[in-house]
Amino acid sequence: MVIHYTAMATARESLERLCDPVAEVSAHYLIAEDGEVMSLVPEERRAWHAGAGRWGEVTDVNSRSIGIELQNRGTHPYAHPQMLALERLVGDILARWSIPPERVIGHSDMAPTRKADPGPRFDWRRLARAGLSVWPEEGEGDPQDLLPALRSFGYDPALPPDLLLRAFRLRFRPWAEGPVSPRDAGAALDLARRFPVDHRASAA
Repeated sequence: MVIHYTAMATARESLERLCDPVAEVSAHYLIAEDGEVMSLVPEERRAWHAGAGRWGEVTDVNSRSIGIELQNRGTHPYAHPQMLALERLVGDILARWSIPPERVIGHSDMAPTRKADPGPRFDWRRLARAGLSVWPEEGEGDPQDLLPALRSFGYDPALPPDLLLRAFRLRFRPWAEGPVSPRDAGAALDLARRFPVDHRASAA
């Protein structure tokens, strides 16, 4: 499952674009700021929401995932009604398709060369507390172990180290700066230990 933001001003504008065949972009769901959930593509059908990218061994993410667009420009926090609706929807989808919570990722996770959504203001920790995603335990590690851990967790091993660090921090430590720290490494090692991406076959 891949979570996005629309980067557009209104839900109506986003809906029009997602339903415009000329735009060649679509998603299974759009959630407005007031919590309205719009079903756009049946879950069993392919939607054009992910584009080029990779998570673990999955390189055609569009064919192996359900895409959820959140109405947000990426510049402000996500509304509480919207997050409540997202939690209900994600919970239902995970149950229907037997998707483990570690397979709920952001667009920036699988396509960090192109995308930053759902962005630093998205509350991944909240989803993890609800059992709908994952969050690392506090700890420290050797910075040299960061890259192998990130690749084990699911990030594209072909990406350069600075881009991998930026993608990881965008989701798990969005306000961190500077070179790789022991806290970065500790978080990545914990995720890799508990949630190695290809320990079982599953959709994203």
